[in-house]
Parts: sequence; C-alpha cells; structure tokens
Amino acid sequence: MAGRRNTYREDEILETPFDVHHLMRAGVYIKPYALKMILALSLSALGAITGLFAPMITQHVLDVLVPAKDVKKVVLMALLLVGVFIISIICVTFRSRMMIGVSQSIIYDIRKDLFRHLQELPFQYYDDRPHGKILIRVVNYVNSVSDMLSNGLINIVLETINLIFIVIFMFLVDVKLALVVMCGVPVLAAFMFYIKNKQRRAWQMVSNKNSNLNAYLQENIVGARITQIFAREDENAEIFATLSDNCRKTWMKAVRYNNLIWPGIDNISVLVRAGVYICGLIVFANGNYTVGTILAITSYAARFWQPIMNLGNIFNNFINNIAYLERIFETMDEPVTIKDCDDAVDMKPIKGHVEFENVTFAYEEGKDVLHNVSFTVEPGESVALVGPTGAGKSTIVSLISRFYNVGEGRILIDGQDISKVHLKSLRSQMGIMLQDSFIFSGTIKDNIRYGKLDATDEEIVKSSKTVCADSFITKMHDGYETEVKERGNLLSQGQKQLISFARTLLSDPAILVLDEATSSIDVQTEKALQTGLNAMLKGRTSFIIAHRLSTIKNCDKIMYIDDGGIAECGTHDELMARKGLYYRLYTAQMDDIA
Repeated sequence: MAGRRNTYREDEILETPFDVHHLMRAGVYIKPYALKMILALSLSALGAITGLFAPMITQHVLDVLVPAKDVKKVVLMALLLVGVFIISIICVTFRSRMMIGVSQSIIYDIRKDLFRHLQELPFQYYDDRPHGKILIRVVNYVNSVSDMLSNGLINIVLETINLIFIVIFMFLVDVKLALVVMCGVPVLAAFMFYIKNKQRRAWQMVSNKNSNLNAYLQENIVGARITQIFAREDENAEIFATLSDNCRKTWMKAVRYNNLIWPGIDNISVLVRAGVYICGLIVFANGNYTVGTILAITSYAARFWQPIMNLGNIFNNFINNIAYLERIFETMDEPVTIKDCDDAVDMKPIKGHVEFENVTFAYEEGKDVLHNVSFTVEPGESVALVGPTGAGKSTIVSLISRFYNVGEGRILIDGQDISKVHLKSLRSQMGIMLQDSFIFSGTIKDNIRYGKLDATDEEIVKSSKTVCADSFITKMHDGYETEVKERGNLLSQGQKQLISFARTLLSDPAILVLDEATSSIDVQTEKALQTGLNAMLKGRTSFIIAHRLSTIKNCDKIMYIDDGGIAECGTHDELMARKGLYYRLYTAQMDDIA
C-alpha cells in the first residue's frame, strides 16, 4: 500500500518564485473587458469617495451646527448624509452586477483556450499524467483565478485610490493626528513581509494535495467495478483517508497563515486609534481638538485600515491563486509535439500504399520499441500484425496515424511523408478500431455519427446492419435514440465494439486499423460479423491486430512482430510451411482450443 501512495506524491515544483509575468500574461484575457472594468472601477471609486464625506459632515454638525442650534441645517446635513449612502449603494450594486458578467466571461475564455490546447496535446501527455490532475486544472483552478483577474485587480486599484483619499481627508482635518495614524504603516509592512513567502508555499502545497486527491478519486470512480471485484474497498478507503487527511492538514496550515493577516491588521488599527485618543486628549491637549475633530480622525483611522485589510485579503487571494494561474499556464505551455509543420500540405485522397523506411521509435529515450523497421503494403492489402504482448504491434498502427512522431526514418502513404501533411487531412481518411471501444454520453445514433456529422439516418442504419449492430439496437427501448451514459455503461463490451464498428464503417476510411477489435465479441456474433468485416476490408488497406489467429488466416500478409522488428512476414500458408515463430504460436493456440 505504501507503494500505491507513492504514485500520488507531488510531482510539481513548490519553490517557484512569485512571477509577475503570469499576471502580465493573463492580460490577454482581461483586455477584451477593459472598458467594462474601467467603468466598474469608476463607479466604485465614485461610491467610495462620496462615502468619505460622511465623517466631515459629522464633524461639521457636531462642531458648528449643534453648538449654533441650527436645526434646519442639521436636517439638511442629515439628508445629505443619507444621499451619500444611497449613491454609494447604487454604485456598488451596479459594479457588482457588471463584474459578475466579466468574471464569467474570463472563465469562459480561459477554459475554452485550455480545452482547445488539451485536445491538441499528444497521447504521451495523457499517458504520463493522472486524468484527475488534468481535470482539476480545467475546472477548479480556472474558477479560482477568474475572480482574481477581474474583481481582484479592480479592488487593488479601488482600495489604493480609497486609501489615498482617506489620507488626504485625514490631513485636511488635522496634520498631527493624521501622522499618528500613519505611524502604524511601517509596523504593518514588516508584518506582511514576514508571512508572505510562508503563506504562498503553504497554498501551493494545498494545491498539490488537492490535485492528488482529485486524481485518486477520479481513478477510483472509473475503476469502481475493479475495486469491488478484488474487494479493495477497505484498502482504497484507507488510501483515500490518508490523501484527504493530507489535504486537511495542509489546508489548516495555510489557513493559519491567512488568519494572521486580519487579526494583525485589526490589532494595529486598534492601537493606532488608541494613540489618536491619547495624543488628541493628552499629548496635544491645548484646546485645539474638539470632539468632532477627534471623532472625524478616528473615523478616518478606522476607514484607513479597512482598505489595508481589504488589500491584505486581496493579497491572500493573489497568493492562493497565483499558484493556480501558474498551473494553468504550465498546461497551456505544454508543447504540442504532434502538429503540422510550417510547409505542411493536405493529404491527397488516399489510395492505400503504405511504406515504413527504417523507422525507429521509443516512448522513453534509449528504450527502442521499434528499431530500423521497413516494410511495404500495397493498396487494398490486408495486413495482420501478430506477436507477443509489448512487441510493438499497436505502436506500428499508432505511428501510421501519426499519434506519435517517429524517432528516425520515414512513414510514407502514397509516396507522401506523413510528417509533412496536415494531421486532419491524414486522420480524416483513416478508421481506427481499438480494443477499448469508447462510447460517449448521448444517443447511440450520435455515437455512430461521431466521425461523420452529416450522415443521414439511412446511412447510420445501413452501417449498423453491415456490422450486425442493428439487431440489438432496434431491441432497445428507444432504438437508435436510446441515451447511453458515460462510457456506455448500459452496454456490454461486445455491444460497444459493434457500435464502434458501425462508427468506423460510416466514416468510410481509406486505411482501416483494427486493434483487437473483436476481442469482446462472442464467436457466434463474430462469425455473423465476418461478412460485414469483409465488406469493410474490401478495397481498403487494412492493418489487423488479433490474438485470435483464426480470424486473420485470410489476410494478404501476416507480420510477426518481435524484439523491435519484423521477425517473419508472409501469408498464413507460407508462414506455416516455414514452421517458425508464427507456426509455433498458431499451433499452440489451436491446441489450447482443442
């Protein structure tokens, strides 16, 4: 179990410095909404500055109008005070509504770009990462940073403006008492500097722990059946409890740093206001300080620390979310290694001539899966790939579709180097049936139409009948309109494969790849399907990977893949006559069946 936990050890760098370039780079998502943000800022600033007149109005009422017993002006000042508060409320309300729209638009833009980039990343990226860690970046992290990029930036400017005007108003009321209030600033600066780095590292750790938990949770939801088959519920619950406890501990540690901010600022604020009372009533007591003046200064002092507290909270959010922003850009910066070259051209309509020229390939550097492989397949030929597990059969067909780049050599289709053609023009002419037939949420019809969106209902039914899928589809409660859940959980593995066959046939590929495509289909259905398979293979260059050797006896060519290359090649009869590797594999399988 300890080894299992190590799988979820953090794989991300924690000690990355705060990089302002991340915020500058995020400007591309802010720019389209700059005018709305400026308007929102203007409304907020208007409301905030209007509200700053309240202490001055109060001072004037207490020091001038009340002693003069001017009731009429007191009433007018009261109405003016009400007007000040109404203006502030209106400005804040409009600003809030406007920024909700901006925030959601930023979420949409970032998530759209992130998803588009993920769609272009090579198989290798998904091979190397738990899918849960990818998912949390697209959903949770984007939600977190959007508010920082919208309200967060506006609030920084707003609170700064508010702070400046509060200082101006304080000095207009009294210079000496204003200086007393300002004495707390150096103390606050030292306090904030002390906890900044510790706080950021703590929230980065929270980010990683949550990512680990999400990855393990997603994996166990997908693998729930396997968990129950092997009675792993207790062990998995213990691992999940450990990961969850790690999240709790790191969160509590990070929150402790967060909770140092506002009490620290609040304590400094209380001490400063106490200093104002002491200095105003005792130290500077020369008859110049009226009750209105002291109340006005203390009111501004309280307001002075409020934007500082707000800036501290914003700073907290920035510390928390800058790590998320880093992770988002880290994903966006992931190189798209499988892409069109600068001088790429469209793949011409494929006839089906496939040639490997001294192809070498490795998933990991220095560990070749294929080494110096060369072969030629003529248009319309059916080629079976057999051999031991891990020999490179699936790798060969993946390279033909250019899901990976070759390390050395070339792959040609009809004389065109596939590394120099547009990927879409290549893959749109290929049909690939995998052993794990993936079914999307939606109707059966939508799944069959997935590769040819303009297909008619008649074409869908025809392709389904050809591959023996129509018989079970029409028996379902809504036929082709039957809704299937995530990954087709309502369907058997055999039914999934038949639907995938129909989907592949409907796309009318020029080159067909069947990778253990009938592994989950029973023998009786497979025999009935053979006619449909023959129709699919007719006139198409096809590559068939099958462990059930009886299904590939009639292929034009059989290649035995072993030790990084082609150990044997020929027809079934030729290879049986040689009595080599294929002969031993075939006879052993026939003996097992017998």
